[in-house]
Amino acid sequence: MRQGNDTSQLASLLTAANAGYGTVLNLKFDYPQGLPRAGSDTMTQLLRRLDDVLAATMGTMSIVVVGNEPFYECGKDDRTSAAINTFYEQIAQHVLDYRGRTCGTGCRTEIYLGALTDLNDPQGRTPQTERWMEFVRTTPALAGTDCHPHVPSLEDGQRYLDYVVPRLGTGQKFLATEFSLIKLYREHMKDRVPAAYAARRHLPAATPVWQVLRDFLRKPVPQAQWMDFLTSCPWFADTQTFLTDMVTRFRQSGRCAVAAYGITQDAAMSQDFGPDSSPWILNSVFCPHTVQPGPDGLPGQNTVWAQQFRSAQGQ
Repeated sequence: MRQGNDTSQLASLLTAANAGYGTVLNLKFDYPQGLPRAGSDTMTQLLRRLDDVLAATMGTMSIVVVGNEPFYECGKDDRTSAAINTFYEQIAQHVLDYRGRTCGTGCRTEIYLGALTDLNDPQGRTPQTERWMEFVRTTPALAGTDCHPHVPSLEDGQRYLDYVVPRLGTGQKFLATEFSLIKLYREHMKDRVPAAYAARRHLPAATPVWQVLRDFLRKPVPQAQWMDFLTSCPWFADTQTFLTDMVTRFRQSGRCAVAAYGITQDAAMSQDFGPDSSPWILNSVFCPHTVQPGPDGLPGQNTVWAQQFRSAQGQ
């Protein structure tokens, strides 16, 4: 599990759970130098820390996800071998056994295995992802699997569903605890800003998109200017129903338990922004790092995502 002593986020999540809100806790195991092997000192230490987290959350959280983005959070050799499967199968079984010992058959906490990534790319569907889904399907104590459709198009998002849903077992579901068009946005960071926008804002015609975003981060702008920029960019304007469209696809599958969307810009995605940065700031509902607060003092928004986000809550 990720090192560190900051428990504030977990405390906030527990507070929400105890107040009656549905909650999802993703357990991240970040081992880029190699996943721990069974019986090793590193594995023993990991399981000890894991039990501490489970003691605080089991029976309180609605959902615990074993893994965040496993195929990114391990070494290259692990992700292309059986090592990744062996590790996560052991951890998942440990969590299931812990729930059985401490929480009983009526435990409110469901356990998912997650999260699969890059499933829109045929090269991302490997013997390891096949074994992943086989383990989920043949372990009925698991409620299903998580996936993170960060994609360049809606149809690429559909490819996630086409892979995951037929491989679920009877009664199992999937989570989409993250989804976005970040891969589309990344492709356009070095584009020139649209000519009409450049003319309106008195910018040099060759100004790249990333530079405008960097300038917004350095000096936040009124919400109208933020939305003027976004809707002037065809790659944003032409896909601005993505949130609604993707949630509709999730629901039409009949197997989606939870879909979660990025709610706010944070410091990590806003620092040192440059031509090769991942533009997560375009994905957020609330935009405190690029947009000035409104007259009511509330943070600025991406109004496209905000409207669709609110609409999705009522469906």
